Amino acid sequence: MGMKNDTTHSGLTAHCGQLLHFTSEDNMQYFPAGALLVDNQQGTVVACGDAAELLPFYPQAEVCEYANALIMPGLIDTHIHFPQVDVIASYGEQLLEWLDNYTFPTEAGFSDHDMAESTAEFFLQELLKNGTTTAAVYGSVHASAADAFFKVSYRHNTRMIMGKSMMDRNTPDSLTETTEQSLRDTHDLISYWHNNGRQLYAATLRFVVTSTAQQMDDIRSLMNDYPDLYMQTHLAENTSELALVKSLFPDSLDYVDVFDQHGLLGPRSIFGHGIHLSERELQRLQDTCSRIAFCPTSNLFLGSGLYQLDKPGYDIATGIATDVGAGTSFSMLQTLHEAYKVCQLNGTNLSPQRAFYMATLGNAKALNLESKIGNFTAGKEADFIVCDLASTPLMQRRQALCKTIDETLFALMILGDDRAIRHTFVAGQQWQAVKF
Repeated sequence: MGMKNDTTHSGLTAHCGQLLHFTSEDNMQYFPAGALLVDNQQGTVVACGDAAELLPFYPQAEVCEYANALIMPGLIDTHIHFPQVDVIASYGEQLLEWLDNYTFPTEAGFSDHDMAESTAEFFLQELLKNGTTTAAVYGSVHASAADAFFKVSYRHNTRMIMGKSMMDRNTPDSLTETTEQSLRDTHDLISYWHNNGRQLYAATLRFVVTSTAQQMDDIRSLMNDYPDLYMQTHLAENTSELALVKSLFPDSLDYVDVFDQHGLLGPRSIFGHGIHLSERELQRLQDTCSRIAFCPTSNLFLGSGLYQLDKPGYDIATGIATDVGAGTSFSMLQTLHEAYKVCQLNGTNLSPQRAFYMATLGNAKALNLESKIGNFTAGKEADFIVCDLASTPLMQRRQALCKTIDETLFALMILGDDRAIRHTFVAGQQWQAVKF
């Protein structure tokens, strides 16, 4: 029997349709009839551009065409909590009460490895269903739950940054660990999972209220030992939180100074929220190239405040994030929607191009991953999505009236949700939801 004539023998696929990506914040490349060439075996981008110009150079490529669709890089989330899936949509509290009444009791259940693994599977499928291919993820205090998360992410081949929460004081007994055990568990997880496949580790300090000075020093030591390690935590989210931090750290100049005294500021440090900051704190974050994750749906839901995206006189690298479970949606499209409203209330313009830059290349830069993901530069990992511009009758009707790509993007971010993600590709492979 002869070999079947299969055009995929080359391992190349050309994904064709409307296509966009960003090469910088000020440069969006949009191709009304574009092509993204992917090496399926390597899981990397080969080229992108105008289909009529590009395809003649790759006659061996399989061609996949997408109508009423927009191809763009996979979305990136800079701050989200995997153990808080079942806390989402919990009524009626602000930050500190919400932690005590909902978050901590739920996270205590993650001592059960099987429950942690099934939740990780659900969590990652929700991310991928919403077009998010990379996220900076908080775990519970349990090392076994973090290990379960990484195993599931490894199976999906997703590029995830994650860490177990480190908490050695001011938490319920079911979640408090000794300083020494926390360091041992974290070190073991880093040794096994950091840079294992596409997995990356973040030393995860819940917030300074739940960590001793020794624990913060331990995190600094870990970052010295592993220069490409991340540190993620929360900062200046709520005014009651600020008062509590001031009472616990009377010798610190302010909230940012607590981290500064332990050497925890820097370009690999990602601070969730950063709403209530003084000029001194903003200057220090800028000087150290520290990152902030803007979490609009969470800030609105908990009544924490309105993040000021544009700060005159300051240039602080800012990502955008869902912050599930105080955040109310896994969808980065819905997150951009709410960010637009927050900016409107603050008198700031969040243009659609800026919004989608932030959710792709901007967030990749905030996570120091722009050499690997975030756009369609040749050689980068081929994480991308196909957005459905006719995903609902309303979306289809509104998109039919759009005359420019800016109008198309704005309608997508205001009306879109998981239904607007037709396909998600991870390292060049189309992701398929698994029932479990």
